[in-house]
Amino acid sequence: MNNKLLRIWNVLKNKYVVATILFLLIFFFFDENNYMITHRLSKDVAKLKQRQTELQEGIVADSAQSMALKSDLGAIERYGRETYYMKRDDEDIYIIVDPEK
Repeated sequence: MNNKLLRIWNVLKNKYVVATILFLLIFFFFDENNYMITHRLSKDVAKLKQRQTELQEGIVADSAQSMALKSDLGAIERYGRETYYMKRDDEDIYIIVDPEK
């Protein structure tokens, strides 16, 4: 047991080992841009890129719907009926709600 402690102490007396250990401690824990913060920020960036992709896909879908509404009268009528439950004077609307939703 004493032999192991002596061997560890001899390694730790080396100034390069001490400098390396101090550098790693500062880099991983005490630095303003330490490893933990950098790792967390990289995960946040990945989430934001995923969100950006989802929003861009939504923009494409909304643009296609907007172009359809601008060019087709039937699309305008269908959109009004589905979204705002609009009806003609001689029609009745029955809304069926799915109980599982």
